[in-house]
Amino acid sequence: MALTPGLSPNIRLVQPDPEFEGPGDDTTVEIIDGEDKPIANEDGKILEIEHDDGSITISLDGKSLNGDDEPKGPTGWFDNLVEDISELELNRISDELMRGISDDIDSRKDWIEDHSTGIKLLGLKIEIPGLGGSAEGAPVEGMNRVRHPLLLEAVLRFQANARSEMLPTDGPVKIRNDDNNATLDEDQLAKAFERDLNHYLTSTATEYYPDTDRMLFMLGFGGTAFKKVYFCPLRNRPVSETVDADDLIVNNNATDLQNAKRITHRSYQRPSTVKRLQILGVYRDIDLSTPNMSNLDSLQREKLSVQGIAPDSMNPNDRDREIYECNCELNIQGYEHKMRGKETGLEIPYRVTIDVSSKKVLSVVRNYNEDQQELAEARKNFVKYTYVPGMGFYDIGLLHILGNTTNAITAACRELLDAGMYANFPGFLMADTGARQNTNIFRVPPGGGALVKTGGMPISQAIMPLPYKEPSGTLMALVENMAQTGMRLGGTSEAAVGEGRSDAPVGTTLAQIEQSQKVLNSVHKRMHASQADEFQLLKEVFREHPDSFWQRNKKPAAPWDEKTFLTALDNYELIPQADPNTASQVQRLMKVMALKQLQQANPSLYDPIAIDTAALQAIGWSNPSQFLASPEAQKNPPPELIKMQADAKAAQTMSDAHMLDAQTKAKTDEAKTQIDGQKLQLEGAKVEIDKMKAQAAMKDKEIEAKDKYQDRKFKEHVQLIDLAQNIAVHPESLDVIQPLIAPAIQDLSDISNPEQPPGLAPGLIPRDQ
Repeated sequence: MALTPGLSPNIRLVQPDPEFEGPGDDTTVEIIDGEDKPIANEDGKILEIEHDDGSITISLDGKSLNGDDEPKGPTGWFDNLVEDISELELNRISDELMRGISDDIDSRKDWIEDHSTGIKLLGLKIEIPGLGGSAEGAPVEGMNRVRHPLLLEAVLRFQANARSEMLPTDGPVKIRNDDNNATLDEDQLAKAFERDLNHYLTSTATEYYPDTDRMLFMLGFGGTAFKKVYFCPLRNRPVSETVDADDLIVNNNATDLQNAKRITHRSYQRPSTVKRLQILGVYRDIDLSTPNMSNLDSLQREKLSVQGIAPDSMNPNDRDREIYECNCELNIQGYEHKMRGKETGLEIPYRVTIDVSSKKVLSVVRNYNEDQQELAEARKNFVKYTYVPGMGFYDIGLLHILGNTTNAITAACRELLDAGMYANFPGFLMADTGARQNTNIFRVPPGGGALVKTGGMPISQAIMPLPYKEPSGTLMALVENMAQTGMRLGGTSEAAVGEGRSDAPVGTTLAQIEQSQKVLNSVHKRMHASQADEFQLLKEVFREHPDSFWQRNKKPAAPWDEKTFLTALDNYELIPQADPNTASQVQRLMKVMALKQLQQANPSLYDPIAIDTAALQAIGWSNPSQFLASPEAQKNPPPELIKMQADAKAAQTMSDAHMLDAQTKAKTDEAKTQIDGQKLQLEGAKVEIDKMKAQAAMKDKEIEAKDKYQDRKFKEHVQLIDLAQNIAVHPESLDVIQPLIAPAIQDLSDISNPEQPPGLAPGLIPRDQ
């Protein structure tokens, strides 16, 4: 290849035949064997030829004159083109790109400084109170340099939540098949594709999870992160790696990756890694100068300071090589864009790799597909993750949202702590008359004392403590208010859902969670879309290198070959496992609880197996079917239902027994009642009989009394007759006897009424005489 276009690399020129008028590109140089004497070097290359006429042909560019090492041109579309490009053209490309990249770095100095300050606001570096004063927020001796953890807490919460959603344990990918008429074989192939792809990202590409986890921290902090998806020639497989926003350099006018004229990935590689890539032919095999000391920006230095690492190594052999991989548009001589056989001057996409120390171009690779030669469009190699869309290329993160608030709270907290310290250990002023002391620092321990020379003055007049105030309650309330506002704005506040009630309505709880996590939900949707783009790029890389999908999988879910794998790539879409509408596990569980409540309210409208499967998946079980009974067992009543039926049957039997017992008891009580009634009737009859007997006895006694009365009266009548006879014999005794026998004579007149003796109440029996 000529060093200068139009010039031959050799001193001796072979003039073309003047009669030959073919195109210059078809002109060849022929060396006639047997007439010249070639001279080879130690590598076997012919660099000198002695001709029979005494002339000498010498190679000036180190290439063999017999054409054995002449570049044959790239065999593949994406092979390195650097060997077919002249050194002058490569130098032009290198100079042009290095100047452009330098301008791009200078255009974002303010962004670098802001992020460098943000790293300090995280408070990850241990800072003790300065003893001699410090410019880092503690200009006075003894002042503290503590930083409020508001920003750090927000970043850590975001990282933890995003990792649990975006990186599930069983793999981040699931398959979507939009064919509603898919056969059983197609469904099985989709399941095998999903399983093996998740195996690849979790077991084969072991760097994917920790690398993405680190990216999520930087995404929450700065608001912008990138993933680079490419085929790694060293690992011989597709790779998706994080690129820090600091290491992805774009031109000043870029607003997104699609319209950026120049995208430069800055990386640091070990010299051995560069050599391996040269051996593989990825990089041009040339000698590179010793790596220079890295010219680190303030953000890189701050990151190293937080880690406690020195910025650079003094030993040149231990330094990494700084490499620029620039995705740009170039018009390279020899590879000009042509339309209808004519050069158009259109700059087309290339990927150029440059060693920064030596400014040598290591590789030039086409960055567009072979079927787009007519109007080439750049391939997409990077995916941008966004926290909150910004006003330009770089987005808004928690640093921008909470940075000023964290700074203000930090200053207020320092004032409160310093006020408390100086109130407890105040400084003092001493009179100059008593200033001849051995020291002006008095540290009196508990129960101890210190000698103070006052020059005869009262000590209260010689020394006066400075009037420091106690920490302000108003300032403490202001700090609390600012912290609450920052937590709410950053989406890190604790949502008090349900107000501590276990029976809170699910709809109300969901509404409160949704309201408190709106910012997080929107960020989650953006990450879901970016991860879907990442999987699409990974899919295209697998399409170009299909055997890397199954070559490290010892137990694939399907017998993969290139045809089967490409069929799966064409038929199925790769989407993230995460749900774009659910940003946290709390939301997922609350949705499942709401679904279970709906199913319990209307059992006939829902499939209980599907709902329980979704609930188990939400809890975190990747294979819910292991807990479900077999279809045959599902047809049989569950043990709980059988037990319930047995209990119900036993309860029914016991109820029937109780009913029969109650009926028997009722009949017994009825019979007893009848018997008691009959007894009452008999007792009534007995009472009547006794009454009749009593009446009969009374009648008998009345008759007996009457008889006795009559008998007594008869006896009295007989006695009166005898008395009358005696009076008749003795008449003179009549006057004496008259008062005595008058009542008896009166009684005799009542004999005509024998029913009732005179002087007696009815029913009474007269007393026996």
